[in-house]
Amino acid sequence: MPIYLQVILMIAVFIAIVLVILYMGGLAVRRTCLKIIAEMEEARAFRETKAVEIQDERKNFFRVGMKNIRPRALNLLLADGLVIKTSKGKYYLDKDKLAQAKAQLGLEN
Repeated sequence: MPIYLQVILMIAVFIAIVLVILYMGGLAVRRTCLKIIAEMEEARAFRETKAVEIQDERKNFFRVGMKNIRPRALNLLLADGLVIKTSKGKYYLDKDKLAQAKAQLGLEN
């Protein structure tokens, strides 16, 4: 097999591996977002008075890796407006935005 064909094949395999890893990371963040929402729904945290505490930062800053993706998932939920942070550092769900998101995804209420 010619060397240029081997190089092209190696580049294609590398790109495929990177895409699979990124896809799997996205699935992990999505799964964590759904877990956070389920925990908050179970606690009935739909108002500021019922807000719950959630780990929103890494416990050990020097630990490298993607073991703890809850802070990233929580930041995504905050950015989308599904979760609201109170002044006391607790979190609750925006019921209207959650209903819109579930309708958009085709999930049951």
